[in-house]
Amino acid sequence: MNSSSTASLRTSVVLALVLVAGLVGSAWAMGSRPTAAGMPASEFSLTDLDGKSHKLEQYRGKIVLLNFWATWCKPCTTEMPAMQTVYDQLREKGFVVLAVNELEDEGKVREHIAAYKHTFPVLLDHENKVANQYGVFGLPVSVFIDQNGVVQEYIKGGLLTEARIHDIVARIQAAAPAKAVALR
Repeated sequence: MNSSSTASLRTSVVLALVLVAGLVGSAWAMGSRPTAAGMPASEFSLTDLDGKSHKLEQYRGKIVLLNFWATWCKPCTTEMPAMQTVYDQLREKGFVVLAVNELEDEGKVREHIAAYKHTFPVLLDHENKVANQYGVFGLPVSVFIDQNGVVQEYIKGGLLTEARIHDIVARIQAAAPAKAVALR
């Protein structure tokens, strides 16, 4: 190989490595640092299906189940009836479900929610920004946030049941100061 060919090859290799590093870096950033128990929950603002803005900070003082889901995700849609049941049982006692739909068409999400008669707020993460903030890579992901805005449970891929939700809420409530109202 002559020196011109060697230089050209080196340049091509360097450019390829830069490109690969950039792609890997972008992919890694999308799920690189999942939120962990004990960390403050990342603040966000998303719009629901009625166009109303929801900010995490507005739910301070309540236990929040932040659930990342999609209509095509079978485990996601399988666990939603349990979320609805517990929401119905505990919402008057300070329990909130925020179902964050990732990247889907609003019409499809609206159709799914109407078909299954879910009444908890469904938030639209059209740009996947909130999912990225929470390190979501794969669905479903459920994040339980206590009354002070601190993550208490981060569940990736695990199917939520009514019993599991009640158990987690009870643990969070038991760890709260005595002045907090019991949710059971």
